Amino acid sequence: MKMLKSFTVIILLAGVSLSAQSISNHALGLRLGDSNGFGAEISYQKSLTNTNRVEVDLGWRDSRNFSAFKLAGLYQWVRPIEGDFNWYYGVGGGLGSADFSNIPNNDVGGLFIFGAGNIGIEYDFDIPLIISLDFRPEIGLVGYDGFSDTFDFDIGLGVRYQF
Repeated sequence: MKMLKSFTVIILLAGVSLSAQSISNHALGLRLGDSNGFGAEISYQKSLTNTNRVEVDLGWRDSRNFSAFKLAGLYQWVRPIEGDFNWYYGVGGGLGSADFSNIPNNDVGGLFIFGAGNIGIEYDFDIPLIISLDFRPEIGLVGYDGFSDTFDFDIGLGVRYQF
């Protein structure tokens, strides 16, 4: 009886590992959008395991009140939904530099540091292309003096080449 249970567990685990969808080793592309202006980021993803990856984004944000360069890093967990759809979630943070010269009588700006979460959905095409839509709430930790809010709802559309 113990042998039958052990054999059943091994077969089930093998089936789960065969049906698990792996993510690409590398992906490079663009992430566009923002909640309070326009933003564009060069985005790079590197898989760590079949279900985990690191994403690094270097970008520019622009609104009526400020412009900023940002570097964000996120650790993500990727889970399959069905077919070529995945959903993912993660945590990370970053730093940047803001310029508030668009606001009259405001010389505030400089370096800032933020923490971020991430949740999104992606579609993996049969060609080496992946498209994603994600939500990245960011909270200011240091140097957000010129921002009216230290919390930002960053929504982005990503298109990346996988290799």
